[in-house]
Amino acid sequence: MEFSIRPATRDDCKDLARMVRDLADYHEITEYVTQTDLEQDGFRENPCFHAFIAEVPEQHKSKDGYTKIGFALYVFSYSLMYSRSIVLQMLYVMDEFRGKGVGKALFKKVAQEGVAAGCRQLTFKMSHWNKSALGFYVSQGCQDDTTEMGLHLMSCSRDVMERLDQS
Repeated sequence: MEFSIRPATRDDCKDLARMVRDLADYHEITEYVTQTDLEQDGFRENPCFHAFIAEVPEQHKSKDGYTKIGFALYVFSYSLMYSRSIVLQMLYVMDEFRGKGVGKALFKKVAQEGVAAGCRQLTFKMSHWNKSALGFYVSQGCQDDTTEMGLHLMSCSRDVMERLDQS
């Protein structure tokens, strides 16, 4: 199947939002996803995120008429253990285009971006129940740091952050 991977632009925000909603539905986390201003957050002087878009030619569009069929959203981070890192926040491919190499191409593109930026590590999180994704990432050479390094993913909600700010 013919497809291309390219950096996302402002014009992709509507499709990015659509695919983020689809991904949230798939993971049954719709109530946790707040729709931010993707255009403001991703396409300003110092963007909060970067993304790649997977696109097919018009003649291969989805059954619903979409040519933008997947995306990888990533950020850069810094760790004292690894120095510069690239963090894959989301990788999504529409159902009807899965198993055709699109996800692998998006993942590879993020890895290439990390190498070009001098990153020493690519990190990401995934749902514990998503065995197909786990198999995919392991097949790419990734390791599960939960078991390998005994790390836990921790977070603080906005309410906690505000409470800390006020104390």
